[in-house]
Amino acid sequence: MKKLIFLISSMILSIGVYGQDFSIGPKAGISSANIHVNGDEFESGSNEFGYHLGLFVRMGGSSIFVQPEFLYTNTGGSVIKTDNGNTETTFDANFDRFDIPLMFGFKFFDFFRVQAGPIATILVDYKIEDALNVPLDLDYKTSTFGYQAGIGLDVGNLIFDLKYESSLSKISKSSPLFQTDQRQNQIILSAGFRLF
Repeated sequence: MKKLIFLISSMILSIGVYGQDFSIGPKAGISSANIHVNGDEFESGSNEFGYHLGLFVRMGGSSIFVQPEFLYTNTGGSVIKTDNGNTETTFDANFDRFDIPLMFGFKFFDFFRVQAGPIATILVDYKIEDALNVPLDLDYKTSTFGYQAGIGLDVGNLIFDLKYESSLSKISKSSPLFQTDQRQNQIILSAGFRLF
């Protein structure tokens, strides 16, 4: 994790030195998320709505840019477990995270953007429980990596982003109760305001 933070900081500094434009501002939005699972006894449940808020920075020239973001994110999803092919149990998960996406992009016509990049996630807190609000003792990883990709629009000082996010690694450690590969997926819609 220290190497990733150093790499991100170095890239931001180098682009800031040689870049032509620099803007910073608050950003917030909503998401629709689920947990992708595999295995004979598991399937993904319904999507859950979440939110995020934080700060974005954009650096670069008129057509190429980098946009790191620092976001507090609340997201979740549900997992359905079938016992012996008959009884279904739904588990609802909720995650509080600190997300650091690093988006690289191209700008067209001075207002339309295409962007993609890695995201580092630090898990702050989580809860997973069944329909009767009984918590499940499951150990989620404190940090994971993933990617985001999407499009954006710039209208004056307002920025709008529509992105898809997925995890590159399992979000939970192995458990005898939950032997399945869990990965978080999100569709994210957000808006920001460039202070300068």
